[in-house]
Amino acid sequence: MSNFLPAKLLSNLKRDFHIDAEEFIQNHMEPAVTSVRINPAKDAQQFSNLKQVPWCKEGYYLEERPIFTLDPLFHAGTYYVQEASSMFIAHIIHTLGLDQQEVIGLDLCAAPGGKSTLLNSSLHPDSLLVANEIIKTRVNTLANNLTKWGNHNVIVTNNDPASFKRLPGFFDLMLVDAPCSGSGMFRKDPQSVNEWSEATVDLCSQRQQRILSDSLTTLKTAGVLIYSTCSYSIEENEEIADWLIAHHGLEPIHIPFDPSWGIIETMSPQKQAPCYRFYPNRVKGEGFFVSCFRKKEAQNTFNKKKVKLTSPSLDHSLLSHWIKPDIDFTSIPFKDDVFIIPTQHLVDFQSIQNVLYLKKAGTNVGKLNKRELIPHHDFALSNVKNETIQQIELSLDQALQYLRKADISLSTSTIGWTLATYKGFALGWMKILPNRINNYYPKDWRILNL
Repeated sequence: MSNFLPAKLLSNLKRDFHIDAEEFIQNHMEPAVTSVRINPAKDAQQFSNLKQVPWCKEGYYLEERPIFTLDPLFHAGTYYVQEASSMFIAHIIHTLGLDQQEVIGLDLCAAPGGKSTLLNSSLHPDSLLVANEIIKTRVNTLANNLTKWGNHNVIVTNNDPASFKRLPGFFDLMLVDAPCSGSGMFRKDPQSVNEWSEATVDLCSQRQQRILSDSLTTLKTAGVLIYSTCSYSIEENEEIADWLIAHHGLEPIHIPFDPSWGIIETMSPQKQAPCYRFYPNRVKGEGFFVSCFRKKEAQNTFNKKKVKLTSPSLDHSLLSHWIKPDIDFTSIPFKDDVFIIPTQHLVDFQSIQNVLYLKKAGTNVGKLNKRELIPHHDFALSNVKNETIQQIELSLDQALQYLRKADISLSTSTIGWTLATYKGFALGWMKILPNRINNYYPKDWRILNL
């Protein structure tokens, strides 16, 4: 049984952290735990009777893993399937009071979007979140998951971490969930055990240092860095904490937690920085590491006063009956589409747009065609659309047909653009004509027959 996990990893964990190797191995032979985190803006109440993740009030453990693809509420963005240990970041945000003040946050290595959607829900609602992913093949998934989440205070970028040097001192919060050797995910992905090696750990440590060195100037003085991995190796975790303190003027932040949660607090070997480890034999979740820092040294700051607002806002009256009346937004035309962003972040948006490649900004409301709006799928899933927009409730079978982008048969007197909903939550648009119903669910999003 000990051959299931790399012998060198086990010996290192016994040496450095005194783990019970047999218990650790046995636990890795058991099925991984499935957990979800609800979207507080779209709470369908379908998990409220389940056991809660202790460090995240929106997190719940499932008794078994369903086929999420066959749940229309999953496609509506009412919840996200996320590993429970990583939800500890919500506890960090709350402990540091970042849910009580407007901040500008950056999720630097964001795909597929679990931690981005968590930040988007956990931070103060007036905050702005920038979610970045360097790999082009992964950034679409990130953008789609944030679209499902439905908030318009989000920008998705597709840039190398070094590109953020162009925005010095711009962010109040920076989350770096760094690419790692992945040993914390061995139980969920047993095949990855064969890919683990000490050489891989060393390469990952070097890459983590490069990512941090290239991007830390974008964090303002007194800003917060949250650094995390899904690795067990000290070279990627506590030693990185020591390196951050020694070379980048950061001071560690202690995060108190309930001892009954089973989290292990460790101290980095040189600087005694508090770090937090999650072992699947101690918590109901997978392997995870996280540590927090505050930037001490002075950091020059990007001058927003020099930013020229070049994107004219459209006449709000064209959108007034589509968007909730209490939303303070600015509409920005881009090519044929109209996007909306929070007005208070217009200068921030323009600053980011001037120096980075944007994959998604705010919410795409749709195209204006002869003063008529052709609504976009982004807008169907958004949390800013007016509740007076007409909608039709679908049964489960009808909803799955809709999500397959198949023809739908309905008996209705409704005409025009209509939201297809399931249990009250929007799935997308239909255009109902006198003799047919056009299904506007995006082709790239459609589910396959299962």
